[in-house]
Amino acid sequence: MSKRVVMVTGAARGLGAAIAERFHAAGYLVAIADIAESQASKLASMLSADGSSACAIALDVTSKAAFGAAREALLARWGRIDVLVNNAGMSKVTPIMDITAEQFDHVINVNLRSVLFGCQVFGQYFADLGIGRIVNIGSLAGQNGGSATGAHYAAAKGGVLTLTKVFARDLASSGVTVNAISPGPMDLPIVYESVPADKLDAVIANIPVGRLGSPGMWQTWPYYLHLSRRILPTAHVGISTAGYSCAKTVRIASCNARPSCAK
Repeated sequence: MSKRVVMVTGAARGLGAAIAERFHAAGYLVAIADIAESQASKLASMLSADGSSACAIALDVTSKAAFGAAREALLARWGRIDVLVNNAGMSKVTPIMDITAEQFDHVINVNLRSVLFGCQVFGQYFADLGIGRIVNIGSLAGQNGGSATGAHYAAAKGGVLTLTKVFARDLASSGVTVNAISPGPMDLPIVYESVPADKLDAVIANIPVGRLGSPGMWQTWPYYLHLSRRILPTAHVGISTAGYSCAKTVRIASCNARPSCAK
């Protein structure tokens, strides 16, 4: 039986790299898709020196045509695709009243438009095949309106969760599942680059466990979400926040006698 193939977007570093490494360790052929092709190539070479089980793909996630080209390149290389992980994302913290149209569009394009295009291009391929798995990376910010990473980022990630549900419903009858995970604040380079130090200190202070989350925990979720080929959730959004959302729920919903996190 041929080995299964996964493509992870935004996988040159950070959470995407951790997810790619997890799939590779499980025996998958892994495509590391990123606009930073040189970084993606370094990771691919580290995982597979001869390129037999890992490769880099240059991918501009804001382009539907680029997703199509990536799909065809993978089919030409390995003959199949089984899983897509839409991980690519970015933000630059800007006060909400100062966000320009250009800044808003750029963040929406990278974080949300990319998910639309990935689900369209790979979702159609999976539907024609009769089976496939898509996992989208959302964010706690998209659920609780957090603005530590920017209101435009939170809006985009909220859209990711909605698109996940829409595609899950539309593709379910074709044997395709679409799920999402929503990490809380994580110990990743992009977090330190995007969030000013004083704001990040405030974010960490509000996390009950007192530290940022580990990408090592989240790298496993996309892998487990696709495992069963007969019984598998779809339109599921996995959340783990080191108690952060729980604390927020208790404060915001103080009028509720039984906040969901306190059950």
